[in-house]
Amino acid sequence: MSVVYQHFRPEEKEFIDQVVEWREYVDRTYAAKLTDFLDPRQQFILSALLGENNEVCYQFFGGAENSERKRAYIYPGYFELKDEDFQIGLYEVDYPRKFIQLDHRMVLGSIMSLGLKRDKFGDIRKSGDRIQFFMAEEVESYIFLELNQIGKAKVTIQKQADDPISSDEQWRESEKTVSSLRLDVILAAAYNISRQKSQNLIQQGLIKVNWEKVEQTAFECMASDVLSVRGMGRCKIIEIQGKTKKDRWRIKVGLLK
Repeated sequence: MSVVYQHFRPEEKEFIDQVVEWREYVDRTYAAKLTDFLDPRQQFILSALLGENNEVCYQFFGGAENSERKRAYIYPGYFELKDEDFQIGLYEVDYPRKFIQLDHRMVLGSIMSLGLKRDKFGDIRKSGDRIQFFMAEEVESYIFLELNQIGKAKVTIQKQADDPISSDEQWRESEKTVSSLRLDVILAAAYNISRQKSQNLIQQGLIKVNWEKVEQTAFECMASDVLSVRGMGRCKIIEIQGKTKKDRWRIKVGLLK
């Protein structure tokens, strides 16, 4: 396993071990394994570890085709998979829209305040005054019972049969050439700011990588990382395309508009 670990970050070791355990469980028992919602980096790690294997297969699904956070279904090769096997529900927030404005952050904070882990629910979508979220069906009854207020607004949660809204969020993709994969360098290129400003943002604790605060300017970024800058939105490293003849890195990034 030490050979495997060296391709990933030290803090990802626990998740790597978990993926290996899932693979061995499916291989040994011929039974399927459904995971919680995984972020893009975790999906990348799982794909890298399981690879193309006819004996142990996997698929991702987050409730809609373009979901960011997805559950993984790991299963024996003979298994016929359906969307229902992912056990994902779609829920809409009903609130007094004429008087109150809700946003993604408020919904996320309210759900988290109930004591649920982030990996039990997927994307939160907002289009105009409509807000929906995807969630693991096993915690559905708890959400119906406990989520009755977001901010100062009294709310009710309605399950939707199959009508996900298109999110207002749009990703703008671009290709960049950077001198290194350091966090400060990637931020400067993605947001078109100076490297000094990106270093200041990191040192002020305003940057998260895969939803964890990072304060080291030399932190090395990897494929599928999601970077969050307080007040400036998110970007993601879609692909690391390799090096140029001048020994610079070519990367593809997505910036949330």
